[in-house]
Amino acid sequence: MTTFTPTTPSEVLSTIAWAVAEEAPLELLGHGSKRGIGRPLQTEHTLDLSKLSDVTLYEPAELVLSAKAGTPLAEIEKLLAENGQQLAFEPMDYGPLLGGEPGKGTIGGVLGANLSGPRRLKAGAARDHVLGINVVSGRGEAFKSGGRVVKNVTGYDMSKLMANSWGTLAVFTDVTFKVLPAAETEVTLAIRSLLDDAAAAAMALALGSSAEVSSAAHLPERIAARVASGSLGSEAATLLRVEGFGPSVAYRIAALKTLLGNAGPLEEIGGEVSRLIWRDVRDCRPFADGSEKPVWRISMTPSQSHQMVLTLRMQAAVSAFYDWQGGLVWLRMEQGDPEAALLRGLLRKHGGGHATLVRAAPSHRAALPVFEPQPPALAALSVRLKQEFDPKNIFNPGRMA
Repeated sequence: MTTFTPTTPSEVLSTIAWAVAEEAPLELLGHGSKRGIGRPLQTEHTLDLSKLSDVTLYEPAELVLSAKAGTPLAEIEKLLAENGQQLAFEPMDYGPLLGGEPGKGTIGGVLGANLSGPRRLKAGAARDHVLGINVVSGRGEAFKSGGRVVKNVTGYDMSKLMANSWGTLAVFTDVTFKVLPAAETEVTLAIRSLLDDAAAAAMALALGSSAEVSSAAHLPERIAARVASGSLGSEAATLLRVEGFGPSVAYRIAALKTLLGNAGPLEEIGGEVSRLIWRDVRDCRPFADGSEKPVWRISMTPSQSHQMVLTLRMQAAVSAFYDWQGGLVWLRMEQGDPEAALLRGLLRKHGGGHATLVRAAPSHRAALPVFEPQPPALAALSVRLKQEFDPKNIFNPGRMA
């Protein structure tokens, strides 16, 4: 096995040109924080982009940051925090869930996996903040899309096309994102001891109000104890995050307390504890237990998610918690069987959605469709895109399908 570790975009281009000429498939790798997602690869060569690392442009006044694809996300977040800014879409870190170290994800991987966090309700995902990309296709051709200013919209669609492609269409060498000011104040209102159906109703009521809730999650009993070093205790916690200027946050929290006063016991959480809670929700820390118990990431209609989980629990042993007002469900299958057919069947019965197997033993990942199977028309379009960008199937062959 050969591992290529380019340090410049030109070295990336020459490596891929060699792979194309030799028809030698490549595994694309940053620091490996998401290596365990997708079908296992069987390639003789690895393109390791971890040395392609540096912030190439940062203009805080213009709200723009560019970096080479292998730049660690932790370094970028530290730089932004020093300037009172952030990636508003709050990209999750898969490292702990998959048994790796935290903070090893790269900025290229953020876009390749279209990452987001609890603030997705308000801010969207990586694809909604990307401004431009420099890439090398599977034809051995370098090209760019978009630009380095917020007003330059040329090529937005091409940049977004690469989001969630998981390294199967092209190799990023440089990416540019819009950044935003970080909130001055963050407060979380926790409603305690609600069952899943009552929590869904409370979150819907809060999100429909004028309180501008930026994040809403529900941690059932015992799950709550697995975040922020157990500071929430074991009782169920329905969490509503409000961010902004101090007086505005205080006013909106007071409004939520009035609105939800009859829902259950209320607890106000601020400062570092609030930030730790949402970091752990973001990174699926309740299931980051070092095991290979299958973990699913379910995207579906928020009003249907608790009903789907209830039906699933009648047929399989499962732990669950909810983010995005219930639009994102994290499931851990406690008996070791991914139960893919059962889960996807229930998903169809409850309004549809997407089920991605994000953690499982390699044997399970090799035998199952890890990503949600596409409808025939969309699958045909995906095949044509693959043929256009990577006709010889050089990049991450078989990872997604």
